[in-house]
Amino acid sequence: MLNLQQKLEYVREKIEGKIHHPFLTKNIEAPIIDEDKLFFLVSFLDDLNVSIEDMESYVVPTMLLQIALDTHDKVTNDLSGDSNLKHRQLTVLAGVYYSGLYYKILADQDNIEVIRLLAEGIETINDQKIIVYQQELDGIEKLIECLKNIEASLHKKLIKHLHAKGWDDVITNFLLIKRLNKEREQFVKSHTSVVFEGLKKLVFPKHEHTLKELSHEQRNHLVFICDKYISFSKELLIKAKNKLPLVNEAVESKIEVVLNQHQIGVKSLVEEG
Repeated sequence: MLNLQQKLEYVREKIEGKIHHPFLTKNIEAPIIDEDKLFFLVSFLDDLNVSIEDMESYVVPTMLLQIALDTHDKVTNDLSGDSNLKHRQLTVLAGVYYSGLYYKILADQDNIEVIRLLAEGIETINDQKIIVYQQELDGIEKLIECLKNIEASLHKKLIKHLHAKGWDDVITNFLLIKRLNKEREQFVKSHTSVVFEGLKKLVFPKHEHTLKELSHEQRNHLVFICDKYISFSKELLIKAKNKLPLVNEAVESKIEVVLNQHQIGVKSLVEEG
């Protein structure tokens, strides 16, 4: 009987075997496996006592889709020059390649239902990304809801399909906290962040300047708002975790890390001023 760590290592090796491509490895950065998203996929399937074979059939294609999404997110529109154009094109093609692998694996298994579920998850993620990036927001709650869907839609589809009671709120709030912390850190360090762009537009609708042109007080206020949602999400995460019938020690430890993560930002911004 494999323990959780052994199952993680097993499926990670399967994923790494699928994404390795000599030409892509030589010409672009190696794709990054989101360890937290992988961890929670394996964890809730382990909680359901899914066999290692079935776990592989769910986790590998789902993570290939996630890798495809993350790869496409690397593509930016502000690079110029032939070498950068080639790099962007190869990165896009790599994303298409990884998503094609997900479809092939499930098609070979004749798993049409999971193909449909994950396709719905991708559609949701792309729709929510458009809303966030085009700043088509009618309130902060809408922004937060979009981030939840962007980060957790693939997991949520499988959780609902497999009736993994209690895991939806745990994973959704964990991934939201992680995303908000990431955007917060980026904003504090470089005054850039698509999420803080959305916050700026909602909180300071008449302010036409960039994030970098905000006053220190205005930046502090945006960080304060972000902190409120991080704190609230932590409360929801704790409640959701406590509702799980049995929490694996590794899951408990993973959650504790994000709950206790040190937040910097307001202090740094004030000192900068």
